[in-house]
Amino acid sequence: MKLLRRLFPHPLLTLLLTLVWLMLVNRFSWNSVIFGFFLGVLIPFVISPYWPGMSRVRHPIKIVEYILVVIYDIMVANVTVARLILFKSNADMKQAWISVPLRLRTPEAITTLAGTITLTPGTVSCDLSSGGHYLLVHCLHAPEPEKVRQGIIDRYESRLMEIFE
Repeated sequence: MKLLRRLFPHPLLTLLLTLVWLMLVNRFSWNSVIFGFFLGVLIPFVISPYWPGMSRVRHPIKIVEYILVVIYDIMVANVTVARLILFKSNADMKQAWISVPLRLRTPEAITTLAGTITLTPGTVSCDLSSGGHYLLVHCLHAPEPEKVRQGIIDRYESRLMEIFE
């Protein structure tokens, strides 16, 4: 078991790198699978000394739920932003800077939250406080900033807490 941990220090990363390689070559062959797996083993093995405190995913099945929620929110936000741009004047837009308090503590979880916010049209994560306790978010249109803050906490942060912590 200890030998497996040394060969595969980050097994999910090994699997992900193998799948990414297969998508990059855009053709399935056993040579591509073997080379992708080789890269998937080699890269985590080489970078593991530089990533000693990597947090472990506690509930990998919850990742699927999180991804589906994010995809749905991105689709809804695309329509919302398109409607705002097409039918609302700049004077009627209520842009806001929102400080989101974070309960997340692992760098991977905070990075995932910041990336999710930035991927969602109409919001951009701009800064993380020096202690890592607040995330500054800019919203294109937020007539009720408290509602947006609570939405981020309820929809994203709580799910990431289940996954990472």
